[in-house]
Amino acid sequence: MNMDGLNSSTNNIIGSRTVSRAAVLMCTSRSRDEEKELKQQFAEEDIRAAAVDYGGEFISSIMRIVERAVVAAKREGVISSEYHEEGSVAGAAREALSQITNKAIGLNVGGKIGIARSGNNIAVAVYFGIGLLHLNEVAIGLGHRAI
Repeated sequence: MNMDGLNSSTNNIIGSRTVSRAAVLMCTSRSRDEEKELKQQFAEEDIRAAAVDYGGEFISSIMRIVERAVVAAKREGVISSEYHEEGSVAGAAREALSQITNKAIGLNVGGKIGIARSGNNIAVAVYFGIGLLHLNEVAIGLGHRAI
């Protein structure tokens, strides 16, 4: 496997690194237009992607954030409605959230969730501003699962 996550013998298998990068780019996109451009670029590489905004108090919102990731992935055709695909997105979202929990406990978060998939690899990235008013900390979390 080369550094881009492509299998050098076939040059068509997308790996976890490439899918994770796509999820991070989706969650850091600045507008809906940029999201659409990224999704088109990724589609040419056989990567399906989605993004969804989120904001609210962190602890009480964890399950809503996970649900939004699953719903966005289904709505955008990243996953089907099969339980193991939904579970993979939910697990990757929980992993991404666990990476920012220490900074976010008791505070509000606002930002974007990015989801990307190619083949059996799926990644969920969260990019949130954390805090009060304009005194925000910025954090990013990333989770990956194999379906």
